Amino acid sequence: MFAVTILGNNSAVPAFDRHPTSQVVTLDGTNYLVDCGEGTQIQMINYKIRRSKISHIFISHLHGDHYFGLIGLINSFSLLGHQQELHVFGPSPLKEIIELQLKVADTQLCYPIHIHHISGPATLLDNEKLTVKCFATNHRIECYGFVFEEKKRLRKLNPDKAKEHEIPQAFYERLKDGENYTRKDGTIIKNEEVTEAGEARKRYAFCADTKYDESIIAHIKDADMIYHETTYLDSLRERAESRFHSTTKQAAEFAKKAGVKKLLIGHFSSKYDTLEEFEAEAREVFPNTELALEGVCYEV
Repeated sequence: MFAVTILGNNSAVPAFDRHPTSQVVTLDGTNYLVDCGEGTQIQMINYKIRRSKISHIFISHLHGDHYFGLIGLINSFSLLGHQQELHVFGPSPLKEIIELQLKVADTQLCYPIHIHHISGPATLLDNEKLTVKCFATNHRIECYGFVFEEKKRLRKLNPDKAKEHEIPQAFYERLKDGENYTRKDGTIIKNEEVTEAGEARKRYAFCADTKYDESIIAHIKDADMIYHETTYLDSLRERAESRFHSTTKQAAEFAKKAGVKKLLIGHFSSKYDTLEEFEAEAREVFPNTELALEGVCYEV
């Protein structure tokens, strides 16, 4: 399953039982943490996110509500006997910050940690399951969004057709990879005769903190689902602009122009105690909008 679980959906100050930004992207049992605001560990416990399944963390930028929970999580991994390598991606000062925190506490981690510097649009991860790319957003400080894309889906095998053509089961996996089968007499069984096209690969984009900026569309166009910040209702558009944030209708307009299938909205200002109006305003422009609610898992 390819899904996103929201751990924190608020902006700078925790309020109204909402927490700073953090979410987990899950693909086939592996978890990828995106941002790590204050309280992320508690939220992971509350929503039964297995820390042992996390080997990659992506930090969008160095405002505290997006990474102040990181050093605590890194330390907890060690206290709990974490053994696998941990890869952390973020803007360049992050490495110095983490190393200083570990040094002054005289902390010796029991696992290898690799802190990778993001300096511009790039492919950050490319494994057998997915590709993770980053792109710059338009925020007050250096900030990056992330695109998670599944690798090409395997073709669907028709077992009855395979048996009809006397293809041995040992070759089935290669059929799913798109290969043709050649009989001993040289006859070629075309792959499309015994398989069907698999589902299209899916894409999820985390658009991070940003003011309205259509230049970002090129990186997330036609995505199956995106998360876009809506710090303010649309009546405060000027405030959003001055603080390099977005409003409900701006996020919805962005999703509409990008041709995405679904929009999640979050990063709500602590000045709002309820969120219903956020969803209502965004849906006026882009109907397939949902609030990014903490503890809810959204399938891509």
